[in-house]
Amino acid sequence: AMVLAAGRGVRMKNLTDNCPKPLVKVNDKSLLSYVLNHARHMQNIVVNTCYCGDMIHQALQGKKITFSDEKEALETGGGVQNALSKLLPSGKDGFFVLNADALWLDKKIPLLKQMENVWNPLKMDILLALIPTKKAKGDVPKGDYFIKADHPVRRHPPQTKAPYCFMGVQILHPDIFKNHPLEKYSLCRLYDEAEAKGRLGYLIFDGEAKIKPENLVEKDTTEVTVPYFDMETRTPVQRYRDVLKEALIMEDEETG
Repeated sequence: AMVLAAGRGVRMKNLTDNCPKPLVKVNDKSLLSYVLNHARHMQNIVVNTCYCGDMIHQALQGKKITFSDEKEALETGGGVQNALSKLLPSGKDGFFVLNADALWLDKKIPLLKQMENVWNPLKMDILLALIPTKKAKGDVPKGDYFIKADHPVRRHPPQTKAPYCFMGVQILHPDIFKNHPLEKYSLCRLYDEAEAKGRLGYLIFDGEAKIKPENLVEKDTTEVTVPYFDMETRTPVQRYRDVLKEALIMEDEETG
């Protein structure tokens, strides 16, 4: 699996002036630690770095992590392509790529396990985890995809609203990079190519929080600007702050 951790995080403004986005903390844990916890069953984990990369190295010191350092951020597509040699041969039939700021709560069957069960490299080049836009929380007001003829179709033009959002969680087949020069580019280019070939797969996430709203107790008032993905609206949402309080900074008194 690869975790994308090289970005500047400009939308977080002053929170990332002296700290890389993956190390921004929610409930005393970094965003990166949540993602790595989801991937804890995987044998080969690669983390790419660029902005404040030394801080990420230090935070993960002693962990079984392979780093892919970039002198200049190569964006999502270039970042993964640059790390391919570190992802193979174990990922020769497909590997996970996870955004370092993707936060979600699993049900009994974890999202990554669900995706492993659905992944079919004979029919797919890419498998995206999607969530209904109306049930996603964060900087995703217009959504990303429609589902047509059982295939995801990316939102065009940009002004159009779409019913599904991409969660920042995916499985990629390494062959999709074969005809691309190593340069700075977005994975969206590869999504569009797979869509045009009918080889873009999807899984609609059905996770939910194991929290009873009547038992929520506020634990912190930190304002953090990161996307959070959850299935139900339980409390009034004031942008990102209360989204994170609701799911992570608040806990169920009965279990906490």
